[in-house]
Amino acid sequence: MAEEAIYVTQEGLKSLQEEYDYLINTRRKEVAEKLREARELGDVAENAAYDAVKDEQAVVEGRIEELGGLLKRARVVVCGKDGCVAIGTKVRLRLEGDEREFQIVGATEADPMSGKISHRSPLGKALMGKKIGDRVEVEAPVGKLSYCILEIK
Repeated sequence: MAEEAIYVTQEGLKSLQEEYDYLINTRRKEVAEKLREARELGDVAENAAYDAVKDEQAVVEGRIEELGGLLKRARVVVCGKDGCVAIGTKVRLRLEGDEREFQIVGATEADPMSGKISHRSPLGKALMGKKIGDRVEVEAPVGKLSYCILEIK
């Protein structure tokens, strides 16, 4: 079975690649050096420093493996040229007189506090393929919210 593609913006791909490169080329070497130093302290069976560094190594290697998988499945999306909301577009919305801007991103890039929402989130799903002037309704814990699309960039 083919693995599911991970949709990212060009910026998101660059960020994943930078983190991966940093972990491979810098962090991995730093942890290896710490391991060497901890081994020099003596018996590793009762060496708390050695155990801590082994745990750190497991975290680093786990993240390297995770990022490697993401990068293999990453597909860069190009914003829709037809004026529709797509992954990578920025959307200015109005909700009850309040205006907010969001960028629609792949799930791995989502950071709602920075205005980046996943295309898989309830609002992201509702916005995909819509145009300026369209209204979308999203079910939220406080009830149904109705957004109006003001601008797509």
